[in-house]
Amino acid sequence: MKKLCFLIFTLLGLQSAYAQKNILPKFIQRMVFEKDSSRRSSAIPLPVIGYAQETGVEAGGSVLYSFYSDTLTKGTRVSDIFTYATLTTKGQSRISLGINYWTPQNKHHYAGSISYINFPDNFYGIGSATHKADAERILEKRFRLNLAAEKLFGKTIYLGFLAGGYNYNYSSNNMGIFETDPNVQSPAGGANIYAGPSFAFDNRNNNTYTTHGTRITSSYSFIKGVFGNNNYSGGLLYIEARQYISLSKKLVLGFDAFQKSLIGDMSPFYLMPTLGADDMMRGYYNGRYRDKNYSAAQTELRYRFNDRLGLVAFAGTGTVYPTSLNLNQLKPNYGGGIRYFFDVEKGLSIRLDYGIGEKRPTEERQTGFYVGLGEAF
Repeated sequence: MKKLCFLIFTLLGLQSAYAQKNILPKFIQRMVFEKDSSRRSSAIPLPVIGYAQETGVEAGGSVLYSFYSDTLTKGTRVSDIFTYATLTTKGQSRISLGINYWTPQNKHHYAGSISYINFPDNFYGIGSATHKADAERILEKRFRLNLAAEKLFGKTIYLGFLAGGYNYNYSSNNMGIFETDPNVQSPAGGANIYAGPSFAFDNRNNNTYTTHGTRITSSYSFIKGVFGNNNYSGGLLYIEARQYISLSKKLVLGFDAFQKSLIGDMSPFYLMPTLGADDMMRGYYNGRYRDKNYSAAQTELRYRFNDRLGLVAFAGTGTVYPTSLNLNQLKPNYGGGIRYFFDVEKGLSIRLDYGIGEKRPTEERQTGFYVGLGEAF
């Protein structure tokens, strides 16, 4: 439910057009005027458009289909299917399909995604002290398949299994840091498969707009290189804890902390955790900093004016590192955003966030603007 690069956001102005609402498409009417409590399914299409010198104009669209597997049991969580596709005027493309399915009474949870990217990316080097001046444009072709399943034991414990595969291909003709830095392992990319166990404690009251509860997740993926001369063998450890506290009817305080660690003697650069995204360390370019370990934490204060509108303020810190965490290397981030709830009953929203990061010597302060579907965490 994430990663819309740009959205023409006009929903707020449409609320003043109530008298002419019958001339609008039905999905717009529902997003702006209706407060349906029938727990029916819904499909929301959204346009995507952007521009960059390296890509030209990028245009496409996304569709979010949300539904309940059981419309009679009130506690069953919202399931969704999300698809996203864009093309650029210079021939690049991005396409993805994701599924998130909760069975009746949340006894089983299944998730899967498949995606393909043929797109340029910025590479800055390895570590937490990279320089903007070293940025090198590389061409990335990436295929990913991710699958996960978990079963409820008792009322709050989920045990599961995850599996999938990747195929990364990179190329560059610049002869910069990407080609010359000895810390960049496997610069051409490679194919890998992975599998491993997962654990979760989850007593949240809602999985789309949580107002109270806790979710703790952990997993370990055993990763094995396949095809050609890719002999990587290692793993990825992931731990995350989220806590939500309802301060009042309209005010929610959320906490989120996680750890990612790449395990193994080799460290292919494309498998290293990267700092910065639209859900954690907002304000940093995703990939500006990467290394074998990534630790981060954030807090977010959410104020919901009414059923449709909300504001958030967030702050956090995090860093990447090779072996042990150095608190002096922690990087700050903070910012705020707007929420528009297009499906009041399911708690589904469009969010606009502006994040602010560090200012390194001789560089402008790092910032980022994000438009997406659903809460950051």
